[in-house]
Amino acid sequence: MNAKSSLRRQLDPNLEDRARAIRDALRDAIVDRRLAPGTKLSEAEVGTLFDVSRTVVRDALQMLAFEGLVKTERNRGAFVSNPSTEEARQVFASRRLIEAGIIAAAAGRITPDDLVAFREHLKEEARYRAERGASARRAEIKASGDFHLMLAKVAGNQVLEKFMDELVARSSLVIALYGRTGISSCGHDEHDEILNALEKGDVKKATHLMMHHIDHIEADLDLSMAEARTLKDALAL
Repeated sequence: MNAKSSLRRQLDPNLEDRARAIRDALRDAIVDRRLAPGTKLSEAEVGTLFDVSRTVVRDALQMLAFEGLVKTERNRGAFVSNPSTEEARQVFASRRLIEAGIIAAAAGRITPDDLVAFREHLKEEARYRAERGASARRAEIKASGDFHLMLAKVAGNQVLEKFMDELVARSSLVIALYGRTGISSCGHDEHDEILNALEKGDVKKATHLMMHHIDHIEADLDLSMAEARTLKDALAL
């Protein structure tokens, strides 16, 4: 952030709130695949749509770039990220590291009220799984990610929660981009099994189930379809 932007914020503290609101709106559209990977995000167009200055839009895009959902290119502007297969693998490798810690922390803090909220959420996931169509699949992917964010919140570590928020957003984009169409983003009963283990205080089993769960999600991705190919190979010449 330059000195001019900093001064503008001091004069109008609502600028940061506006930038975050735009970030959230764009973020939802990206994760839901309403904005396809590679879509150009024009500062002027976004500013017009939200009735804000390009400075506010630039701040929102910088937030998304920090999260890995937007990439900026010099002299070209900002674009919705199109994660490579290697980036996709790194996202899930990171989730394995972080979610093991979240399970350990959540196991000692989860309450009966939390369990009720989780059970209600699982009903919502089941409803989306039973539906058909692209919108239902997007809703299911979001609901699946929300389960993991709920766990992070229960863990009571705001830093981990922030990391998970970013990782789940990236995961949702990867799943929407590379997920096979005939299979759910998560196993039908995996979230329920993780929750049952946590309810019993069995951290070892809950951690094992979470690692298996992440393996299952990643296995459902067709990462071979987007491997880099030369023009000659692509054209079969």
